[in-house]
Amino acid sequence: RLELRCERDGAGAELRLDAHPALAVSRAALLPPPGGPGDAAGQELPVESRPFASYGSALHIALPQAPRAGQLLTLLIDYEAGEGPGVCWLSPEQTAGKQKPYMYTQGQAVLNRSFFPCFDTPSVKFTYSATVKVPEGFTAVMSATTWEKQKDNTFVFKMSQPIPSYLIALVVGDIVSADVGPRSRVWAEPCLIEAAKKEYDGVIEEFLVVGEKLFGPYVWGRYDILFMPPSFPFGGMENPCLTFVTPCLLAGDRSLVDVIIHEISHSWFGNLVTNATWGEFWLNEGFTMYAQRRISTEVYGLPYTCLEAATGRALLRQHMDATGEEHPLNKLRVVIEPGLWGVNPDDTYNETPYEKGYCFVSYLAHLVGNQGKFDAFLQAYVNRFKFQSITADDTLGFFLEYFPELKEKGVDSIPGFEFDRWLNTPGWPPYLPDLSPGQQLMRPADELAELWAADALNMEAIEAVDITGWRTYQLVYFLDQVLQKSPLPEGNVTRLSKMYPKISKAQNAELRLRWCQIVLKNNLEAEYSKVKDFLHSQGKQKYTLPLYRAMWGGSEATRALAMETFSATAPQLHVNVQNYVKKILGLEGAE
Repeated sequence: RLELRCERDGAGAELRLDAHPALAVSRAALLPPPGGPGDAAGQELPVESRPFASYGSALHIALPQAPRAGQLLTLLIDYEAGEGPGVCWLSPEQTAGKQKPYMYTQGQAVLNRSFFPCFDTPSVKFTYSATVKVPEGFTAVMSATTWEKQKDNTFVFKMSQPIPSYLIALVVGDIVSADVGPRSRVWAEPCLIEAAKKEYDGVIEEFLVVGEKLFGPYVWGRYDILFMPPSFPFGGMENPCLTFVTPCLLAGDRSLVDVIIHEISHSWFGNLVTNATWGEFWLNEGFTMYAQRRISTEVYGLPYTCLEAATGRALLRQHMDATGEEHPLNKLRVVIEPGLWGVNPDDTYNETPYEKGYCFVSYLAHLVGNQGKFDAFLQAYVNRFKFQSITADDTLGFFLEYFPELKEKGVDSIPGFEFDRWLNTPGWPPYLPDLSPGQQLMRPADELAELWAADALNMEAIEAVDITGWRTYQLVYFLDQVLQKSPLPEGNVTRLSKMYPKISKAQNAELRLRWCQIVLKNNLEAEYSKVKDFLHSQGKQKYTLPLYRAMWGGSEATRALAMETFSATAPQLHVNVQNYVKKILGLEGAE
C-alpha cells in the first residue's frame, strides 16, 4: 500500500513506479480517502509493465484523473515477488548452521524494485511499516525502529524516520539475539551467537558515543547487528537500526571492527544525509570513510588510523591499475544513463567513491586547516541536510557558505585542485592526506618486506623482527608490500609461509585474502588449496573478485583452479557476484 501526496499540479494522470520482470502484479486499485465514502476494495486501475533498463522495468498505472497539488492518494497493489535479484533464497547448506533455509533482501543500489514496487531512487524518502508472517521455527527482522512479535509467528515492523527505498531490508531465518550494549544487540544463527556476543560486547556503544560527539545525535534508536550467512556479498550493509554484516568479521580478536565503525558512520552519512543519485555515491561513501577514520582516530589513535587508511589507498591504487586511471567510473561524478545500455548503478560500487571520495573530503578539511572547525562543519552539514537527499553541488555550496572566507579566496578553483576537476576528471586524486603518523607502524613492515624480497635472505635480520605484537592492519600492510614485490625470488615465499604460521594459517579474512593473492602471484602450487578453501568459506565480493582476477591472469594451473572453484561454489554466491566472476572468466551468460 502506497500513500502518496501530489507535490504540484500538472503531474498528469499516470503514476510510474519501479518494478522488475520477476515481480508479478495482479491488481492495482485506488483506495477511498480514510473515513470517506467509497468501496473498501477500491477502484481498480489499469496497470502495465514496460521495459526500462537492464536492472528493472517500469510499472505504468493509469489514475482516474490527474491529481491536484496537495492531494493524498492511497494505492493498493497486489503482487507476488521472490525470483528477483533483490531477494536471496539460501538453501540450508548455504547457511552457517546447515539445518534450515534462510532468506534476505539486499536493496542497494537498485535491487529493491524486485522486492516491492516503489520509487526505487535514493532521491525519495519515506516511512514504512510491514507485517510479516513466517513459518514455525523462523524469525523475521527488518530495518525498522520498532518490531514486535504477535501470535501465529507474525512480526510487525515500523520505521518512523523517512528513508530511501534501498534501506528497506528483511531477513527470515533461524536466528537468535543477544544484548551487547544499552541500545544494541547482535543477531545470528544459533551456532554463531556466542562468538558474535564475545566479539562485539561493549564495543558498539563506545563507537556510537564517539560518533554522536563528532556528528550529532544518533536518531535511529537502536543499533543492532545481524551476522549474515557466509554467502553475503558485502562486508556490511548499513540498513538502519539493523546493520547486516559478513560473518568474516568474527575474527575472534576484535581486529576487524573498523567495518562496524564504517557502518555506524553511515547512520549520519548515507542514511541521514543521502546521495540523491547513485552517480554521486561518494557523498555516501567518501564522507563515511572520513567519518569512520575520525571515530577510529578518537578510539585507536592517529598512527593506527593512518595505517588503515594506507591499506585503503593501496586498494585504490590496485583498482585504478586494474581498470586504467582514465576509466569513466574513476570519477566522483559518474554519468548514469537510464535505458537498456546505460551504466548500471550497481557498477558504481568500486574503490573510487570510497577512497577518492575520502581524499576529497580530506582535501576540504585541509582547506579549513583546523580539525575542530571541520568537525563542527560536519555536524552543521548533517543538521542542515538530515532526512534529505542531496547532490554534490548542495554539499559544496554549503561548505563555501559555511566558510565565507574560503569562498572569498576562491578555493573551489585553485589550479589543479578545482572542485570541478575532483568531480568530473577520472584518475588519481589531486590531493592525498598526510598519512605519515602511520610511519611508526609502516616502517618496520616496509623494512621486513624488503628483507623478504632479497635474492639472498638475511635470516639473521629477519629473525630479529618480532611480529607477534603486530595488529591486523600492520600485518595487512606488510602483506600488501610483499604482494607488490611479488613474485619474490625462488623459495622465499615457502620460507615466509613456514616462518609466520600466524599469517599463512590465519583465520582472519583480511589476512587470508592477501596470503591467497601472494600464493597466486608467486605460483606457490603447494598452497593453492588455501585459495580454494577461502573461496569455499565465504562469498564476499571484495574477497572473491580479486582472487578470480589473479587466478585468471595467472598460469594454466591457476586458470584451471578458477574454473574448478567457481563450478563448485557458484550456487552459494550472490547472483551479482556470480555475474562478475563469469565476466572475469569469460563465461557465456554473463550479463
